[in-house]
Amino acid sequence: MPELPDITVYLEALEKRILGRVLERVEIQGLLLLRTAVPPVTAVEGKKVVALRRLGKRICIGFESDIWLVLHLMIAGRLHWRDGKPKAASKKSARSRTLASFQVSNGILSLTEAGTQRRASLHVVAGEDVLNALDPGGKEVFAISEKQFAEILQSANHTLKRALTDPRLFSGIGNAYSDEILFAARLSPLALTQKLNPTQTHQLYEATREQLQTWVTRLRAETGSAFPEGVTAFRPEMAVHGRYQQPCPRCRTKIQRIRYASNETNYCPHCQTGDKLLADRSLSRLLRSDWPRTIEELESLKSPKKPA
Repeated sequence: MPELPDITVYLEALEKRILGRVLERVEIQGLLLLRTAVPPVTAVEGKKVVALRRLGKRICIGFESDIWLVLHLMIAGRLHWRDGKPKAASKKSARSRTLASFQVSNGILSLTEAGTQRRASLHVVAGEDVLNALDPGGKEVFAISEKQFAEILQSANHTLKRALTDPRLFSGIGNAYSDEILFAARLSPLALTQKLNPTQTHQLYEATREQLQTWVTRLRAETGSAFPEGVTAFRPEMAVHGRYQQPCPRCRTKIQRIRYASNETNYCPHCQTGDKLLADRSLSRLLRSDWPRTIEELESLKSPKKPA
């Protein structure tokens, strides 16, 4: 799912292409995409784009008359840009993935979603008050002090992973960048917020800001003047996210994971958990007392037993 760094780069690319332009036509192909009925999506046709904004993990496009298109890409939604007038799609598969297209005078912005699950959403709202009602309320980490960060973090006793990714606490942080933040801070994803000492809280605050800014800078450099077509939650340059069983870039220990629902948390057991393996919910239930507690126990399970 695109998060703060990805959304930031998307918005910068859109600013160069559609800000100040008139939206000529909107086409909605995805039946489940549009989540509002009033005002109708056609209300933005013929109106100029006057603002672009990030609202958590949402992309907000503002038009004259204070009407907003609010896009949430979710896990598999992606934006694409093509200069000039739209052309007929050459492949049926490409057409089937396109959920919406927005035509302006200099090109067309399209929204696609891979897979069969349709989770991406589009809201059309009128007025700042209605727009702000879509905001879960999480604070921007670049706009708060370390003291405020600590107060928000410790407002309830959650795991660090849950706290960082809770949109009601912090804005724009999701599964991917929370893994990178916790690795940089050398903290366990299952550490409890109210048990952090001041040094650990400081490490987390600095790592959160540093990682988000580093990835904004990196994605800007990768994108250049092009449109960021390759937004993805998995990047080979990441330290731990999506790197299960690959060596940690810091200590070479194999990256481990905790799987739950459709997500997973990746971490280095040596750098983050004192060489302890965190219980994978599905496997630990199956193995119970046989679940390995350390890297050594895990490796011994993988090693062939010598004949007696």
